[in-house]
Amino acid sequence: MIDILIMVSGGGTNLQAIIDGIDNGTITNTRIRAVFSNNKKAYALERARNAEIEAKAMSPSDFPSREDFNKAMLEYAESLNVDLVVLAGCLVVIPPEFVDAFPNRIINIHPSLIPSFCGTGFYGLKVHEEVLKRGVKVTGATVHFVDKGTDTGPIILQKAVEVLDDDTPEVLQHRVMEQAEWVIMPRAIDLFANDRIRVENDRVKI
Repeated sequence: MIDILIMVSGGGTNLQAIIDGIDNGTITNTRIRAVFSNNKKAYALERARNAEIEAKAMSPSDFPSREDFNKAMLEYAESLNVDLVVLAGCLVVIPPEFVDAFPNRIINIHPSLIPSFCGTGFYGLKVHEEVLKRGVKVTGATVHFVDKGTDTGPIILQKAVEVLDDDTPEVLQHRVMEQAEWVIMPRAIDLFANDRIRVENDRVKI
């Protein structure tokens, strides 16, 4: 049984998919140790409490500097003694010290097919706006390990989603969540929990 920390910033739809996946057996050998948010008003915290999971919120504004916030965030994560950190809609920039503390033990969900529409500035609805602006026909989502770059870590899973002619950013965002994010994030956690993922030469072998 592995323990995971889920880090969130907003509504927590991916968190809910993970909670549901554990409940229905899609995710095995896994327990959510805690949910952390940098946003004290995030609805994800309510989802955690409803599922009787420890919910912790710390805002950067509570600290004298970003460095102090980063230190407190890392100290909290390390105190839980978790096996895996899951970024599920987490808008915090993960500092190098945090990555060093959890090498190949932090995974992130990104709402595009990396390396397209990723990197600095590409998050949330912005990704889908740019997809529609560019006129691509297929988008999707990616689960990857987190390294010290932005969306540059080894890719674990990807799933494609068709872009329709009448899509709005909001409609496309929801389809990508439903058809890709809520499918591959639980699968990636299950693979990790059952020792079915290894990283060789910065590439994932399953």
